[in-house]
Amino acid sequence: MRIIAGQHRGRRLLAPAGQATRPTADRVRQALFDMLWHAPWSPFAEDRARIEAARVLDAFAGTGALGLEALSRGAGSATFLENDRAALAALRANIAACREEARCRVLPADATRPPRAQAPCDLVFLDPPYREGLMETALAALSAAGWIAPGALVCAEYGVPPAATPPGFTLLADRAHGPALLLVLEAAA
Repeated sequence: MRIIAGQHRGRRLLAPAGQATRPTADRVRQALFDMLWHAPWSPFAEDRARIEAARVLDAFAGTGALGLEALSRGAGSATFLENDRAALAALRANIAACREEARCRVLPADATRPPRAQAPCDLVFLDPPYREGLMETALAALSAAGWIAPGALVCAEYGVPPAATPPGFTLLADRAHGPALLLVLEAAA
C-alpha cells in the first residue's frame, strides 16, 4: 500500500498485521480522488485554493491512507479518529514517515462516539468495518459533534449499500470498485 499522487507519491504505508484493519486499496483511493478533484459536482474540482484550505477528517482511520492521500494532494490539515491500538501505532508511524506531524491530529476515539470537534471539516472519509452498519451511526454522531461542515463532502466506503441516503445529505456519487462500494455525499448547507 502506498500514497498514489502528490507530494508523498510512492511513499509506502504500514498496516498492522491481521484482519482488524482493512486499508482502502490503492486503486479505490485513486478512483475516489479522481472524482473528488475532477468531477463537475465537486467543490474541489480544479480549485487549488479550496483544496489547500480543506480540513479533512479520516474517521475509522486505520492506517490513515485516505487522510494522508488528501494531504499529499494538497489538503490543509487532517484529523484522524481511530480506537484500535495496532492501527494507531501504524497511523502514527505513517504520519511520521510522511513528515506530516504539523498538519495532523490523531485522536484515539470511536467515530460512533466522537469527541466534540474543534472546527468542522470540509472533507470527511468514513471507512467503517464492513457489514456492521456503522456508517449511518457514525454520520449522525459526527454531525452532532460538529465534525461535518455545511456543504462538506463525505466519502464512505462500505460493503452493504445503505437502504436510503442518510438524512441531511445529498447523494452525489455511488460507485462499485470490486468489493468496495464508494458513496459520496454532500452535507446540507
